[in-house]
Amino acid sequence: MDQVLYSTPDNPAPENRTEGFFETHDGHQLRYAVFRSGGQIAKGTVVILHGRNEYIEKYFETIRDLTAKGLWVATFDLRGQGGSSRLMKRRNHGHIRRFADYERDLDTFLEKVVLPDTRLPFYLLAHSTGGLIALSAAPYLTTRIDRMVLSAPFIGLTGQSASPRVIRALAGTLTAVGLGFLPLTSKLKEPNFSDNPLTSDEHRFERNVAMMKAYPELTLGPPTARWLIEAFRTMDRVTSPYHLFSITIPTIVIAPTRDGVVPYTAQERLSRYFRAGQLVPINGARHEIFQERDIYRAAALAAFHAFIPGSDAEENQDVAALGT
Repeated sequence: MDQVLYSTPDNPAPENRTEGFFETHDGHQLRYAVFRSGGQIAKGTVVILHGRNEYIEKYFETIRDLTAKGLWVATFDLRGQGGSSRLMKRRNHGHIRRFADYERDLDTFLEKVVLPDTRLPFYLLAHSTGGLIALSAAPYLTTRIDRMVLSAPFIGLTGQSASPRVIRALAGTLTAVGLGFLPLTSKLKEPNFSDNPLTSDEHRFERNVAMMKAYPELTLGPPTARWLIEAFRTMDRVTSPYHLFSITIPTIVIAPTRDGVVPYTAQERLSRYFRAGQLVPINGARHEIFQERDIYRAAALAAFHAFIPGSDAEENQDVAALGT
């Protein structure tokens, strides 16, 4: 059997797992993995939805944190990235035909892998683009997902050389004339810690760069015009009060205040109309909160465990013991 997950000396794969591929409605093969906790009784399963240009290996540390609390983790690489089927001959182009395909893939994953092979109740942890997918699909997930945690959901764009309005206009024009398969730029920037908008933790940044260099087939280049216009349209829809009112799954939005990809103000504005959602600011953190320095990452994990029923039970028992 060919290798499914990859490791580096600084980022070994967690044990006690099942890995493989599942088939989508339109015939693509998406890579997935299920990680089990060591306890006899599972406290539930966390479904992790990745951001753009992410892959399962990037979450090994977070997966260990969650399984140590008695939770199982189920996750998969989004279509067109990581170890899943690519959608174009030019493998490094980040492309999507319809944003709804992401939602349908999540539905297929829940049906084929999560429901039969993991443990109830089910929770959703979604970062960036994964957060946008979760927000879009949320009205239809009420009977399946008990709670959602959104990390810097991709509901706006900042930190680019052009304004979001210009990017949207260019992407829309290219898509309208049949050139939606082209990215707006062909430049592939070499990862550089000094000016990165993702994390202030140099060790975790370099660990991720080492993984990218060891397994470049997992990485992705700039998004295509079609990907961008589909994302912008989805942002418009999910941030409307009508859509937010239709979401009834209890949710927290973990919002880094120094996010260099998604404006913090957009995440703050989202919470005003999100009746089922509550904003949890992480002061000083950058976009990838679970790749951040310990002080920020610990705050995000504490918010997660306080919100997910049962996952903080051991900590509560320790506190009770100290008080006796």
